[in-house]
Amino acid sequence: MKISAFRLFSLILGLIITVGCSDNTNTQPTEGVHYKALPVNLTTYRLAPVTEVFSLTCGHCRTMEPLIPELEKITGEHFGKLHVTFNQGAQISAMLYYSAVMQLEAVPDSAMMEALFATIQAPEGMTPEARKTAIDKIFHQRQLVSPYDFDELQQAQLMEMITLASEISQKSQINAVPTFIVKGKYQVLTGGHKDANSIADTIAYLLKQS
Repeated sequence: MKISAFRLFSLILGLIITVGCSDNTNTQPTEGVHYKALPVNLTTYRLAPVTEVFSLTCGHCRTMEPLIPELEKITGEHFGKLHVTFNQGAQISAMLYYSAVMQLEAVPDSAMMEALFATIQAPEGMTPEARKTAIDKIFHQRQLVSPYDFDELQQAQLMEMITLASEISQKSQINAVPTFIVKGKYQVLTGGHKDANSIADTIAYLLKQS
């Protein structure tokens, strides 16, 4: 979560300005500036070719979320998602996210993602009862079981997903989000990019690497 709010705003502004009129300089992304190799090869986990690494607790991840469809369009890839578990808050919100993934068998759509972000990032004055009501509503509106109502089998399945996400998070050694894992081998360094198009260029470049 180290990327500044100003840089996130620049990414969004850059997307609006450059999608249709990019002055493509064909500059090759630089390792250590635009991306880096992950410390461990994650290909055995069968991640999507491009996987966004995020947390529902992260304000910058919420800001990045509306950019994902454009990045997918530019790169021609449908992005997967990995919710990090590197602290207690992230672990709790990961349980909420994977409760949806488990039932949908897919990444939640943009409307559900925004609802999840909004609930997790609600003002501190929100009571536990109000938060539970909001979470129940998100799931029930989509004919899904609220995680508060999971039976033992569902709880066990959820914990398997959390354990896997935690294992990947630890092995990748990613401690700042949002970012992207490409081909299970590379991490995009979002802070090294001037706009969304340059992120897409780096992703496209890494997709072509062995």
